[in-house]
Amino acid sequence: MNIWEFFVWIFWVYVLIACIWIFITVVIDIFRDPSLNGWGKALWLIFLVFLPFLAAFIYLIARGRGMTERRIAESKQAQEQANAYIREVAGTSPTSEIESAKKLLDSGAITQAEFDALKAKALA
Repeated sequence: MNIWEFFVWIFWVYVLIACIWIFITVVIDIFRDPSLNGWGKALWLIFLVFLPFLAAFIYLIARGRGMTERRIAESKQAQEQANAYIREVAGTSPTSEIESAKKLLDSGAITQAEFDALKAKALA
């Protein structure tokens, strides 16, 4: 085996892994999509089994925006849950954050605009 055959082999392994990754991502999205009913999910899966490349490309073109929106919503929800957990563990509540910001405002360390921004952030 010469060096060029090795590079071709590495390329095809990369292509294989990329295809598997795309198929797994599409299958996961099919099952997580609440707008698809059971028949729609079954049809997409049958399409993926019999014509995998065509089905994956059609799914990515037709439903790619929805995949992105669902992924962003899941990320936001996970971030909010992590922030809530951190606040709970740290023992700071929005009330205590506003109280400490008020003390800074009263001492003159921050302006009214900065206080309002901190208050809005604590209440969010």
